Amino acid sequence: QVQLVESGGGLVQAGGSLRLSCVVSGSFFSIKDMGWYRQAPGKQRELVATITSGGSTNYADSVKGRFTISRDNAKNTVYLQMNSLKPEDTAVYYCNANLRPLYGPRGDYWGQGTQVTVSS
Repeated sequence: QVQLVESGGGLVQAGGSLRLSCVVSGSFFSIKDMGWYRQAPGKQRELVATITSGGSTNYADSVKGRFTISRDNAKNTVYLQMNSLKPEDTAVYYCNANLRPLYGPRGDYWGQGTQVTVSS
């Protein structure tokens, strides 16, 4: 069974920083792309940032220059460093990993989400 567990969310004032972490555990082969998505109340889930196994990154325009995604392949962990946070960054942040489990086909796996709240 594969599990993704996020941590690092919380309440921060505008202009502050937070660092999210997501650890992938269980029985699986290599992880391909990993990423962070977010969902604000009343809105659809949206992409924040992704990173390939080789380290290539992609960001939503709204977070470019403020957020940095990174990963530690040896620890099966992906991070999201969030700086200069704005109230509009308030959302539940979800970790995603594309991997092949020990039994079954390759697919996308999700964490349970971590709340990030930015006060003005």
